[in-house]
Amino acid sequence: MYDYDLLVVGSANADLVIGVERRPGAGETVLGSDLALHPGGKGANQAVAAARLGARTALLARVGDDAHGRLLLDSQRDAGVDTVGVLVGGAPTGVALITVDPSGDNSIVVSPGANGRLAPEDIRSATSLLHVSRVVSAQLEIPLETVVEVVRRLPEGTRFVLNPSPPRPLPEEVLAACDPLIVNEHEARVIVGGDLEGTPEDWARALLVLGPRSVVVTLGAEGALVASASAEGSTRVPSVKVEAVDTTGAGDAFTAALAWKLGTGAELAGAAAYAARVGAAAVTKAGAQVSFPTAEEVAAL
Repeated sequence: MYDYDLLVVGSANADLVIGVERRPGAGETVLGSDLALHPGGKGANQAVAAARLGARTALLARVGDDAHGRLLLDSQRDAGVDTVGVLVGGAPTGVALITVDPSGDNSIVVSPGANGRLAPEDIRSATSLLHVSRVVSAQLEIPLETVVEVVRRLPEGTRFVLNPSPPRPLPEEVLAACDPLIVNEHEARVIVGGDLEGTPEDWARALLVLGPRSVVVTLGAEGALVASASAEGSTRVPSVKVEAVDTTGAGDAFTAALAWKLGTGAELAGAAAYAARVGAAAVTKAGAQVSFPTAEEVAAL
């Protein structure tokens, strides 16, 4: 019996967001909108997204003992996330500086802060959380050695989902645990370690050679592609056409929905199709966590 459908191990940031007509070039200053403050971070975003969909969710993360940390904890609890695994102190809360252009596309610079202090020993101390979670999801806004420790502590039968963002080369033991590895084109290039040639189907094959049990390649407006080491071929999952307002957090909403659906027994392609609807709903509103839809809103899309 699992206490949690999804345990998210990852980052929690305060998002400082400014709208701009265009991104500045080197040495250039541009004027933007009023500054907006939102709770964010890939780990915190995934936890809120899953909880809003109805998943029993817990977050294992670290925040600072400051106003930003309190904002993040309040946001998690308001969404129904269990924050028993959130550690406080050690450094200021992480901050993401985000610019959003009129098309909804964003550029992000992250100061890790307390996220960089989420250490392997913190994972060892929280092993009991891993044992009561059906699916564990992680990203790379926390130290890679901490993600490695998560993989080493995974109990038999618990599924591991990884979005390697920001991307970096991954050790074999992490790749071998991924089911799935969720990447966009840029992340796929870094993981493969060279130029990606051919079609997304070719990219998926190149990634599977590295050892993950399954792969999801997100393709923006073109949807996504899923492939598994246990089956031949791959499947395209179409996107849902919406008018994008702000893409911040959309990938986190996609990953959270996919991880949760896989835990309910859904096949990879079906889970990805549902996740695409969740991601589409998320881009129709400004902000990250505040834009994440409920299950009812996804059904009405």
